[in-house]
Amino acid sequence: MSFFDKTVSGLQTALSMRQLKQNVTTANIANAETPGYQAKKIDFENALERALDLDGLRGMSTSSEDHMTVGGHTAKVKPEIYNNPEGAVSNDGNTVDLEKEMASLSENAIMYKAALQLINKKLAALKYAASDGR
Repeated sequence: MSFFDKTVSGLQTALSMRQLKQNVTTANIANAETPGYQAKKIDFENALERALDLDGLRGMSTSSEDHMTVGGHTAKVKPEIYNNPEGAVSNDGNTVDLEKEMASLSENAIMYKAALQLINKKLAALKYAASDGR
């Protein structure tokens, strides 16, 4: 039995990757006026899927609830960061689309807060259970 289940582990990984996405997006925004700057993009969804092993093909399982859970290696999966192929090149060679980057930043912040709230609720439930409901 694992104290922190797959849900908490997955949410921790999502938070970590969302922080990385925030860093990439803010770097793009900061370089919006830099001539020749190539906007970066993060392979967020594929990396998160690999980290969570949604298809279950790479994970190990237990045959009894009394066995220790094997895993927790989600933090080792790192998303690929690459030049954004969708960016339009401006006259100075810059590929940052400021409106798209700002929208991405806002969406990422909302998703980060949602994951954080879910972790807080999970921990509150554990605290409640540990205090025998008092």
